[in-house]
Amino acid sequence: METVKSIGPRDYRPKDIRRLDTLSGNKCAAPHCNKNLVSIDGSSIVSKICHIEAASPKGPRYNSSMTNDQRRGYDNLILLCDECHIMIDNMDNIKKYPVSLLHEWKKNHEEIGMQKKATKKSMLMSAINAIANVDFDDSDSTYQLGTTTIFNIEEKISHNNIVRKKHLIDAYKVHYTKLAVLYNELENTGSFKIAKLLRNINLIYINVVSTYINSSVNYIDVIRLHADDIINDIEDELMSACQKNSDVDDGDLMYGISVIMVDAFMRCKILEEPPK
Repeated sequence: METVKSIGPRDYRPKDIRRLDTLSGNKCAAPHCNKNLVSIDGSSIVSKICHIEAASPKGPRYNSSMTNDQRRGYDNLILLCDECHIMIDNMDNIKKYPVSLLHEWKKNHEEIGMQKKATKKSMLMSAINAIANVDFDDSDSTYQLGTTTIFNIEEKISHNNIVRKKHLIDAYKVHYTKLAVLYNELENTGSFKIAKLLRNINLIYINVVSTYINSSVNYIDVIRLHADDIINDIEDELMSACQKNSDVDDGDLMYGISVIMVDAFMRCKILEEPPK
């Protein structure tokens, strides 16, 4: 009988590596460093995938309460040059480089990468087209867009107990206006594309949640227990489906999907609306 290999803290997901690369801007994430992550030959990778909270018990900033899936996850990874990697992982430097500081480095560095991509309207439109073209038998062209003002975003984050993915929502929600302009342009032409896009995302959400449902547990308790994993699974499903419907670079497509997902979260097509 063939044994199933368990997931280790260094079994990185390809999509997480793509996102790290895409938002790195080819620069080390340490704010004091300006080293490139690709060598001068243009192809040799000199970056290091670093764990914010260590992969093993003997490593720096190890968190025993994390699972290996969380340790290998995007939220726990940061791209650094070799020198900065050695520096932050030096056990003598643990107090200088705590978890909170490394998360701040990651957030600030990736926001720069996102701002650069946000100027490319075509990337968002490509992601819109790719998601809208996913074919579900029960898609409904009359599906309503809904509103983004019926609840407080922080209340919804708290209601669903989002922890690891909170930074994703905070980072991408600022691009709502740019996406809303594209949506309005499409609606003004009489297109049902946005309605189908949101319908598709909502259907993926429903299908993903169903894999976590246990009849003995209250529905919202399931959501609150698995909210971060649900967001991650939806992203995986969308990326997989869109790769079949688009020839856009994976990194650009992932950026567009992230912006659209956060907008869908704000419209309550993903996760649950807090009680009024």
